[in-house]
Amino acid sequence: MKIRITHQRETLVLQLILFVEAVIALWDQQWLTFAITVGIIAVTLLPLLLEHRYRMYIPPQFQLLAITFVFASLFLGEVRDYYTRFWWWDILLHTTSGFLLGILGFLLVYVLNESEKVDLHLKPFFVAFFAFMFALGVGALWEIFEFTMDSLFGMNMQKPMLNDPSGLTDTMIDLMVDALGALVISIMGWRYLRAGKRESFLERWIRQFIETNPALFRD
Repeated sequence: MKIRITHQRETLVLQLILFVEAVIALWDQQWLTFAITVGIIAVTLLPLLLEHRYRMYIPPQFQLLAITFVFASLFLGEVRDYYTRFWWWDILLHTTSGFLLGILGFLLVYVLNESEKVDLHLKPFFVAFFAFMFALGVGALWEIFEFTMDSLFGMNMQKPMLNDPSGLTDTMIDLMVDALGALVISIMGWRYLRAGKRESFLERWIRQFIETNPALFRD
């Protein structure tokens, strides 16, 4: 309960910062910044929507990590230009996205694998492999999105390097760190399913997700 209250307070602080930024952007007629900021605020409200509409409870630690990632990548990275100001910002966030997408992919296939409503029985290796490929696939789709935005709207989402103005080096580094983060999560998930041990944060989150969403694991 204490963790949940702390998460709600920290999320509220981030949302207030975004709200103030949206108001300032609207006042200054910075329409792109305003649209991005409002979109980020909407994303931070998704866990609340899932909880109230679909009765799906997401561990508060994962919620806070996901919201903080969106805040750091879209607001600090794109709006506040941290990608240009700090060379390591993009690498850090892509590694984190590999972790987050790996967790999401693992939980998705784990729910399907354990639910009696779906006739799916995968071994631990294939559950972990799906989580890895899911994270890497979404990462690849994001790189395609960045290329499309840069090509059609003249944006600078790929952040081309001086020695590679095409942006290929940035894309490959992003995909490699995505893969690294996803691989770590996949190995941890495989270890959880294989040995049944509950020692890492991922294993605690899995257990908490199962305990708070019993309807997903019964007829």
